[in-house]
Amino acid sequence: MSVKNYYLMLLVPWFLLECGNPRSIASDGEMTRSENSIKLLEQKDFDFFHNLTRDVVDASRVKPGQKVGGSPTNTCGFALIMPGGRGSYPAFWIRDYAMSLESGFITAEEMWNHLRLTASCQNGPTPRQLKNGLLIPPYAIPDHINFDGHPVFYPGTYSSGDDQGTGNYGILPPIDDHYEFVHMAWVLFKKTGKTDFLQTTINGMPLLERLTAAFNCPKIDTESGLVITDDARRAVGFGFCDAIYLTGRLLFPSLLRYRAAGQLADISQALGDLDKSNQYRQIQNQIADNVAIHFSEPDRIQGWLMGATKTGRQPDVWGSSYALCLGAIKGETAIRAAETLIKAVRSNTIVFEGAVRHVPTDQNASAKSAWERTAGVAVNTYQNGAYWHTPTGWLIKAIRSRDPKLASKLQADYLLHLRKHDFRLGKSQGPWECFGPSGYTQNGVYMTSVTLPWIWLR
Repeated sequence: MSVKNYYLMLLVPWFLLECGNPRSIASDGEMTRSENSIKLLEQKDFDFFHNLTRDVVDASRVKPGQKVGGSPTNTCGFALIMPGGRGSYPAFWIRDYAMSLESGFITAEEMWNHLRLTASCQNGPTPRQLKNGLLIPPYAIPDHINFDGHPVFYPGTYSSGDDQGTGNYGILPPIDDHYEFVHMAWVLFKKTGKTDFLQTTINGMPLLERLTAAFNCPKIDTESGLVITDDARRAVGFGFCDAIYLTGRLLFPSLLRYRAAGQLADISQALGDLDKSNQYRQIQNQIADNVAIHFSEPDRIQGWLMGATKTGRQPDVWGSSYALCLGAIKGETAIRAAETLIKAVRSNTIVFEGAVRHVPTDQNASAKSAWERTAGVAVNTYQNGAYWHTPTGWLIKAIRSRDPKLASKLQADYLLHLRKHDFRLGKSQGPWECFGPSGYTQNGVYMTSVTLPWIWLR
């Protein structure tokens, strides 16, 4: 083989990986699973990252008959996976679990058990009115499920009864879990190559119909296909911003709807329903055509996409990165977003030790808050200015093709932090949920801090 042909053999898969049809991307990490893709991790880093991620997932399992802290005993009959290995969130949280599925450390049997449990806890066809004006719509998906199998539809509480909060975390349940429910089914379909499980009847309703009902549950702006919420009946759009007030059209859940539409299109095609598959592809196209129109304001925020169009018009670092990874923005909007991300990484306004802030430090809403309005979260803590490793893989992927050296440095900083704070060494409790330069840390052995970057970087 000539030298020229050898390098072509390497470069063609890279080109396809970086420049392939973005609307075929339906899932976190789908692009990174190609056997032809170039390894981007040195073997020693790969082994460390692999083993740490495996051990964090394993530490997050709660076996039948076990309990964590003051939680109920696990009576669901199988091991439940909570968001982390130190019991900071002692329940099965749909989004954290779903975001970790493609790590390779969750078995098909576990996928089915968690999917079936989620489906069985989905609200029925009748709205459920709770105290304090809270309302669970028909076919809504829970925010989390306690170890005794009882669903909780709102963050900030473990109560599964009629008192599930005061509305600080929304009048309606969070939106993202509806699309993560679809993701759970899609990953099992891709892993097994089977569709028969979709016909399983759960509480009198086939699973496929439950997926469709969940997809159709959130409020949508019909003209744009984007997710929308208002102040009167606000819903949290994305659980990693559940303490932030975002209203109007919402960026991140719209991206998740884009992904879920693609996944339902895949499923419909596998089932032979091409008309339905085309309908879901049209939804994807509608969302992609409107993301830039509604969330970008170059004169005000350069290439950033804003978190929401009414309350919370700050640049959304996570959403901008993820939109690029999904291919939900294209052309000049995508180029401008990537260049803005690169500039922000270089100027140190969005990253610290490989972790990512929600809002750039130079774009804070005020001196007292990164976001316009929060549920009492102090600046530079939690979702209001702390740094998170959950979106690190998205950011690295978003800038890699335009600035591979910067992406490699960000990746190296991330791995260095993981090694320094490895909980298995007994000197720290990392990987943290979030942290900051002041020494602030929150919730150790946190799963998506490694599983989601692993999906994108392995």
